[in-house]
Amino acid sequence: MSSEMIGALGLGLLLVLMVLRVPVALCMLIVGVGGFAQVISWGAALSMVKSVPVEVLSNYSFSAIPMFILMGVLAAHSGMAGKLFNSVRVICGGWKGGLAIAAVGSCGIFSAISGSSLATASTMTRVALPEMERHGYNRGLATGALAAGGTLGIMIPPSIALLIYAILTEQSVGDMFMAGLVPGLMGLLFYALTVTVVVHLRPSLAASGERTSWLEKFASLAGLLPFFGVFLVIILGIYFGLFTPTEGASVGAFVTLLYALLKGLRGRELWAAVQETLALSTVVFFMLVGADTLGYFISVSRISFSISDFIFGLSLSPVVVLLCILLLYFVLGMFMDSIAMLVITVPVVYPIIQALGIDPIWFGIVTVLTVELGLITPPVGMNVFVIKAMAPHVGLGEIFRGVAPFIVSDFVRLALLIIFPALSLFWLTP
Repeated sequence: MSSEMIGALGLGLLLVLMVLRVPVALCMLIVGVGGFAQVISWGAALSMVKSVPVEVLSNYSFSAIPMFILMGVLAAHSGMAGKLFNSVRVICGGWKGGLAIAAVGSCGIFSAISGSSLATASTMTRVALPEMERHGYNRGLATGALAAGGTLGIMIPPSIALLIYAILTEQSVGDMFMAGLVPGLMGLLFYALTVTVVVHLRPSLAASGERTSWLEKFASLAGLLPFFGVFLVIILGIYFGLFTPTEGASVGAFVTLLYALLKGLRGRELWAAVQETLALSTVVFFMLVGADTLGYFISVSRISFSISDFIFGLSLSPVVVLLCILLLYFVLGMFMDSIAMLVITVPVVYPIIQALGIDPIWFGIVTVLTVELGLITPPVGMNVFVIKAMAPHVGLGEIFRGVAPFIVSDFVRLALLIIFPALSLFWLTP
């Protein structure tokens, strides 16, 4: 049996195992080790099992992941999220649908230091959903806004997804973060416009917020300062070369820790934050070990090169190939976690992108945005299920109906990024 055939069978087995609900990281390890053994030898496969975990866990670039996770966890445990929502709510006071816009805005700002869509969605749902329900908001609109707002964490830097894509493709993490800034802010703006349009078309879905004076709005900006402070320290430090993205993650975590300590986070709560960080980091690193193992198998089987040759044999234009790849991501996003999707597919599709001459930074942005879409798309939609877990009294159907307008908004944003690549790349022009 040829190595390409073994590679194809391995990818097929990978899909079967995932359908059977085997953990994604374990799926990649099983297929990677077994496939490598079939192509090379069992001795070489066992040597790989010994070397790959050490290689991944000792990779200096990956040390940024637990630091970014720690930032988000500390922000949630220190009460920053509650103050953030209250501040944005005051700023949006008097607007029709203002609480839903405040929820979206809070998610966007919180995600700027969280880096995780799921963490953003779960944290802001605890804070914002009871308030929206108390003011008579339609539950579908309220939960839909929170589910969509939570996806902003995957794009607005610092983003764990952008970090992982950069490391997997050997791109500059700083360039990826800067390229994701405008698309992330576009998402924040588009979601706010979506809420405005929805409540204009169906006024019964939301009530007008309590009016606030300009003085109150100005005073409420104090609640945003901790987030913007941490965000600016990281982004400006990376942009001006004061420290690397990896060092920036540590600086951001340290600044967030100082704030948490000043706000009284002590003892048991601090230890709970550390435990949560370790648990989330372990899941991510387990997937990265599995992805690295699978990557070795894909490399030796040459299946990615066979796929590239097949695509080029069809004489398709680069745009058509790109759209097919994005369609694949959109479909996979209906069933898979975003990080798992990236670590599984990037080693396969990236050689194709390189051969087509497509800018890898821009491709990373549109890919992550497509993955972001999958977080709120049925039948799975990870963010939707996070909202459901936080609000069991709201039906899944209500949440999916509420999130539908935001999906349309994301398609518009994706189309604009494909038509105008400069929206994400103008930062990088010399």
